[in-house]
Amino acid sequence: MLLTVPIRDIEPATPRAKVVRLDLQGLGFPYAAGQAVAIATHGVAGRRPYSIASAPEDAARDGCLELLVGIDADGTPGPHLTLAVGTVVDVEGPMGGFIFPHRSGVARALFVAGGTGIAPLRGMIRHALAIGVGDVGVVYSARTSEDFAYEAELRELAAARRIALRLTVTREADSRWSGLRGRIDANLLADLLHDRSTLCFVCGPRALVDDVPRTLGALGVAADLIRVEEW
Repeated sequence: MLLTVPIRDIEPATPRAKVVRLDLQGLGFPYAAGQAVAIATHGVAGRRPYSIASAPEDAARDGCLELLVGIDADGTPGPHLTLAVGTVVDVEGPMGGFIFPHRSGVARALFVAGGTGIAPLRGMIRHALAIGVGDVGVVYSARTSEDFAYEAELRELAAARRIALRLTVTREADSRWSGLRGRIDANLLADLLHDRSTLCFVCGPRALVDDVPRTLGALGVAADLIRVEEW
């Protein structure tokens, strides 16, 4: 499917990413939680893929697709996309097989993210909660405490006991961060892995998507219950 729609609004997410919402203008855009779209300013070649950070239920209700768009030091995502409200963009998709079941009997889910790899998992988390998955764990690592996208939302869900949340920083120098430090390891995963039959989703940098599945396997999770996406 190829749509041409405007950017509805833009919000800061982290120093290196922005939340970008594309206005669907009443057009239907069915997709599965975790899928991606390729976008560029209308008429510009070289569309780049971005995971959809909103659940299908969100898109149907709000009439928009939410993306987490990485930016360079100059605040731009690259020559393929002009980040400004009202910019008309070409949207191709949906695409990708890294998805959460639309309707399922999944009782437990664990989401493991690194950096902006939280984008597809955020859509999956919201979808899992919408369809009634009762045991949802989230482990999220970032370089510094400023690099957690959707932190306020995740903390709010944790405070309401809708998810169990662990945030850990790997390069934080600021002593004001009082949370967890270090890479995601077996102890951190085991803390939220309440059952070996838990469906696990992992998205982030290469090192994370290489290491975490092995660790989950060592903790007793079957390979067919571990889904990965490099970011």
